[in-house]
Amino acid sequence: MPVLRIARQPRSAADEAPPIPEAREGGTGGRPAAPAGNAGMRLDIQGLRAVAVSLVALSHAGVTQVAGGYIGVDVFFVISGFLITSLMLREHQRSGKIALGKFYARRALRLLPASTLVVLATLAGSWLFLGPLRFADYAKDAIASAWYVVNFRLADAGTDYFNTDVPPSPFQHFWSLAVEEQFYLIWPILLIVALKLFRRRALLAIPLLALAAGSFAVNLDLTETSPSWAYFASQGRIWELAVGALLALAAHRLHEIPQPIAAVLSWAGLAAIAYGAVAFDETTRFPGYNAIVPVVGAAAVLACGAAGGRYGAGALLSLRPAVWIGGISYAWYLWHWPLILIVPAAVGFGEHDGPLRLIAALCGIPLAWLTLHLVENPMRFHRAFKARANRGLALGLGLSALAALTAVVAAQFPPGLASGSARQNTREALTGTSDPQAALTRLLEERIDKLPSNLEPSMRDVAYKRSAVYTDDCALTMTDEVQTQPCLYGDKTGERSVVLFGDSHVAQWFPAFDAIARKHHWKLYSFTKNACKVSQITIAYNGGPYSTCDTWRQVTIDKIRKMRPELVITSSSQSAKLWGEGDMAEVWGKGQAETYRMLQQGRTRVLTLLDTPWPKNNSVDCAVAHPDDLGACARDRSEADRNPAVTKAILAAAKAEKVATIDPYDWVCAPSGNCPVVVGNTMVYRDYGHLADPYVEALTPVVENELVRLFGADLSQRR
Repeated sequence: MPVLRIARQPRSAADEAPPIPEAREGGTGGRPAAPAGNAGMRLDIQGLRAVAVSLVALSHAGVTQVAGGYIGVDVFFVISGFLITSLMLREHQRSGKIALGKFYARRALRLLPASTLVVLATLAGSWLFLGPLRFADYAKDAIASAWYVVNFRLADAGTDYFNTDVPPSPFQHFWSLAVEEQFYLIWPILLIVALKLFRRRALLAIPLLALAAGSFAVNLDLTETSPSWAYFASQGRIWELAVGALLALAAHRLHEIPQPIAAVLSWAGLAAIAYGAVAFDETTRFPGYNAIVPVVGAAAVLACGAAGGRYGAGALLSLRPAVWIGGISYAWYLWHWPLILIVPAAVGFGEHDGPLRLIAALCGIPLAWLTLHLVENPMRFHRAFKARANRGLALGLGLSALAALTAVVAAQFPPGLASGSARQNTREALTGTSDPQAALTRLLEERIDKLPSNLEPSMRDVAYKRSAVYTDDCALTMTDEVQTQPCLYGDKTGERSVVLFGDSHVAQWFPAFDAIARKHHWKLYSFTKNACKVSQITIAYNGGPYSTCDTWRQVTIDKIRKMRPELVITSSSQSAKLWGEGDMAEVWGKGQAETYRMLQQGRTRVLTLLDTPWPKNNSVDCAVAHPDDLGACARDRSEADRNPAVTKAILAAAKAEKVATIDPYDWVCAPSGNCPVVVGNTMVYRDYGHLADPYVEALTPVVENELVRLFGADLSQRR
C-alpha cells in the first residue's frame, strides 16, 4: 500500500478581492502605467495573481515541469492578506472606523455569486459523470464548501490511510477559500481592537505578529505529525495571510525603497516562486519550512513590484495578458478543478487523460470570463447592494443556503448504477463443497462483463465498511507507536494463540482468520500498523524516515516473544520506498530474515502470506465507471506484482529460515492469468491494493484448508 501523501491530493487557492489601489502613489519613476479610470491600480498584483492561478491550474492538470505549482495557493494567501488589510486601513483612515457589516457584505458579494454557481454546476456534473459510489460524499463536500468549512472535512479525511487512492473530491479546491474566510473572521476584529489600543501604526503589528508566530509553530508541528491537517487546516496557514497583512501595515513606506534595490528584490521574489514551482513536487514536505519560499517570494514582489520601475518584475507582471488573466483568476480558479475531474470522466475513464486534463483546465478561462461579466460584476456592483450592507449579507446567506439545500436534495436522489444478470453467490459456492479451491478456480475462470444484479454487499459498503480491526482501533495509524487496545479476537478462551503481524495487507485477511480461529478455538491477536513492514528496514514517509514504524515493530516483536504464541502470520504490502541507500530487495530480504529469527523461537512458528496481486487501479471506482465492461478493470497476473525482486527476496529469506509461505495469487487470479475485479457476486477489491472484506470472508474455507494443511487443526504440526 503506498505511504500516505496528502501532498498528492489537489492543492488549491482563491483569488482575493477586487483590484485594489496602491496604498500610496508616488516613488520612483518608470512605474508601469495603469489604465485610464483606474489610476491607482497595482497592475503588477494582477500579474502576480495570474502567475499564481496559472501555476495551480497547470500543476493540477499534470504538467510535470511545474509539479510544485500548488505553491500558487500560498502566493494567493499573501496577496489576500495584503489587499484586504490595505482596504481596512484605508477605510479607517478615511472614516475613522472599520464597519464589519460592510466588510462582510463586500466579501459575500465578491465571493458567493461565482462560488455558488460553480458549486451547483459541479454538483450536477458529479451526479451525471462521477458515478453513484462517492456522490453522497461529494454532496457533503458541497455543503461544507457552501459554508466555508470544507478544509476541516478534508483535513480529517486525509488522516484516513485508505483515502490514499480515493479520487479527489471535485470540491476539494474550495479548501483555500475556507482558510481565508476563517482568517477574516478573526483578523478584522483584532485589527479594530488594535486600532483602538495603539496610536502608532507600527504597534498594530503586535497582535498580527503573535498570530503569525503561533500559526507558523502549529504549521511546523502539524507538518511532522499530521500532514493533512498541516495542509488543509487554517490554524497552520494563517501565518501566510498574516505576512501579507504585516506588509500592508508598512505599505505607506514601500515607495521609499530605492529603485535598484526594489528591482532586484522583486525579481528575486518572482524567482523564488518559480523555484518552488519547479523544484517542489508531491514528495516535498509541505507546508512546513518549505512554505517560506513562496510566501517570502510573494511578499518581495508585493513590496517591490511597483517601486522597481521599468527594471523590476512589475514591468513583466503588468503586461496586458498577465493583467487580463489576473482579472479572471478567481473565477478560473473556481472552474479549473471540477473541469479537470469531470471532463475526462464524461469522455470516458482511462489512463491516458493527461492532455484532456490540461485542455479541461484551459477551458476554465472562457468560463471564467463569462462568470466575471455575467455573474460576478453584475451582482457585486449592483446598486441594490452598494449602499445596504444588510442586503449583501442576506444575499450571501441566501446563496450559501441555496447551494447547501440543493446538495441535501441531490443526495436523496443519487445516480443509479447499471448492472447485468444475477451471479452465483460466492460464499455459498465455496462453503458448500468438499474442494473449495476447485470451486474458486471455476468462479475465477468465469468471465463477468457486467456488474451482477445481486452484487453483495453493495458497492458503497465494499468501499467504506471496515472490519472489527479498524472499528476497534486495532490498526494503528501512521503516527501511532504503541497499541493500547488488547485486540483479542477468535475464541478468547482458547488455549492456543495466533498473531496477525504486519501492515494493512495482513489486516485485510482478518475476516477469514477470525472465523477460522473461532471454529478451531484459537485466540487471535491483531498487531498491525498501516504501511509498516515486518522486515527490519526503515522506509520513507512524508519526506523522512518512518520512525514510528521502527519503534512499533520492535515493541510488537518483544510483546510477541513474551506471549509465545503457536503461530505468527505475517504479511506486508511490497509498495514502499527505502529510506537511505542500498538495494531495496537485498535490504528487504535481510531485514525479513532477521524478523523471522527474532519471532521463530521455541514453540512459535511463522507463516508469511505473500503480497496479494495488485489491481490495475482503484477497482471499485473502475467498476462504477465501467459497469458494462468489467474487463477494462481486470489485470493479468504477470503484471500484478508491484515488486517482483522483493517477492523473490522474501521467499529466499523464508526458505533460509524454514518459514512457511502461502502465495495468494491462486485465490485472486484465474489459471489463465486473468485477475478479475468481480468473482461470482462479490467484489474482489475494496480499493487499489486491498481485498474486499466480503471476498476474504468468502475465501475462509480455502484459507482454512491451507492453514490446517501446514500446521494442523491444533497448530502442533511442524514442517
